[in-house]
Amino acid sequence: MSNFDPNAILRGAQLTVVGAFRALQNPALFKYEHYRQAAIAVCAGIAIRLLITAPIVGIKGFLWVSSYFVNLESTTWDDKLVGGLDFLANYVLQVPFFLMSLMRYITPTLDEMFMDSLQWVDQTYIQKHKSEDSSQLRAMYYPNLRMYSTHGETSKQRSPKDAALPFLIRYGKRAGISLVVYLLSYLPVVGRFVLPAASFYTLNNALGPVPATVIFGSGIFLPRRYLVVFLQSYFSSRSLMRELLEPYFARINFTKEQKRRWFHDREGLLFGFGVGFYIFLKIPLLGVLIYGVAEASTAYLITKITDPPPPPAYGEKFAESQIRWENKHEFLKLPLDKLDSFNIRTEKQGQNPFNTRELPGKKFT
Repeated sequence: MSNFDPNAILRGAQLTVVGAFRALQNPALFKYEHYRQAAIAVCAGIAIRLLITAPIVGIKGFLWVSSYFVNLESTTWDDKLVGGLDFLANYVLQVPFFLMSLMRYITPTLDEMFMDSLQWVDQTYIQKHKSEDSSQLRAMYYPNLRMYSTHGETSKQRSPKDAALPFLIRYGKRAGISLVVYLLSYLPVVGRFVLPAASFYTLNNALGPVPATVIFGSGIFLPRRYLVVFLQSYFSSRSLMRELLEPYFARINFTKEQKRRWFHDREGLLFGFGVGFYIFLKIPLLGVLIYGVAEASTAYLITKITDPPPPPAYGEKFAESQIRWENKHEFLKLPLDKLDSFNIRTEKQGQNPFNTRELPGKKFT
């Protein structure tokens, strides 16, 4: 089965709904601090919208003044210019998404929301299975994960500025490539093949050559705008998942190669989960609030695609043990009301010293 299997994408989209529903049931999500942050988020959404529209409004004002000296009624280039700048900011450069993601490095609220939601997921799991044998239930995620430093080893702690730098570099590279590809698509003759070729190159590894070729062939006849939206939705949903999972990876110390393999083994499900929230993030002003719900929902997602972490003293080789998603195929076949089935302990105790189900401190009564 391909990691980008349609069933995996569908299950990811289902987890978007289930995770959001579980997150919104958490009363801690609506405590005073989060209300205050929600108000800040709405203000941030307004500020983001103003930052994007200010240059466009400025150009409109310039064109309005110019209309007193130049007849623009018989031309359409001015409307195309304004519309093109708006499309460039929102879809090619992804400015709103960039500014929302950058907030993570300015305030710790999203990290706190992830941990609060993870605690809530553990509590609801216990409540849901309180009539069952507690020795057969999974270990908890929150108690041990909260003991990990959010910066890894103390000697490697970074300031918020240093932590944001890799994100800024990633965004800068992606925005630069997107802008170059978009501009190349306007070249005469060969320009019409640029975006379809970019689609083929992007999707070949994930979907395989046959689906990528079909997309390439159909892309030649589709309007440029549709291809740009498609490509940016794909890249942005992947970037969104990287940012939403940051509270987890900030605590569990994966190497760059381990992290790449971890994402690759789950890419279909993560894409389905991420693209669902990405669509809602496009809602003006409310997108920042939905970003918080997405972060809270990611806590539920973690409990389905990883094992409970051990205490930090036992966590040296935990990351390596998590690269391959055990029970992936079985989990993708489960009905929605049986998603906890593979959280049940089925292994004999003592077989694997890095299996968190067997480590001390993870059992509850």
